[in-house]
Amino acid sequence: MATVIFFHSVYGLRPLEHEAVERAQAAGHKAFAPDLYEGLIARSIEEGFEFKDEIGWQTICERAQWALAGLPASTVLAGFSMGAGVASNLWPKRERTAGILFLHGIAPIAGNARKGLPLQLHLAEPDPFEPEEDVAAWRQAAGKSGTAAEIFRYPGGGGHLYTDASLPDYDAKAADLTWKRVIDFLDAIDAKG
Repeated sequence: MATVIFFHSVYGLRPLEHEAVERAQAAGHKAFAPDLYEGLIARSIEEGFEFKDEIGWQTICERAQWALAGLPASTVLAGFSMGAGVASNLWPKRERTAGILFLHGIAPIAGNARKGLPLQLHLAEPDPFEPEEDVAAWRQAAGKSGTAAEIFRYPGGGGHLYTDASLPDYDAKAADLTWKRVIDFLDAIDAKG
């Protein structure tokens, strides 16, 4: 079984992350979703950014590092939107990670990325927070990194956090396909041992 940690979006730890954990566990994997806001849950994206700024990026990343204590070095780093940035921040220190999952957000690729490391990016198309030129630059960087990057775009009516059923962004069809691909990704990591 693979072990995966899901870092939440700027909204805080919500049903989206709990659902991700449940889906991964139902597929036979170990999954965790730490609360990097220590109980704060935003009612709007604006409030979420206020929480993020009040807590501070360094503190958020320190809490994420602490949440990894005791988990295997191979733990898959996954993040939703802001959480992708958290996963990216930890990645250089987790050279033995078995994989990287960026959901709803692009984030820097570690300079010490292992050749062939499985990496998936899932984005709405278009995504109001990820301009096309940034996505194109990320795609180019991923190609040069040597990682085994897969980029999945989901056109249609969904918005930035299209897997979150509690938001107007939600797109059921795109969400179902994303979760299928995420579970297949974790299954493939598990099969590699």
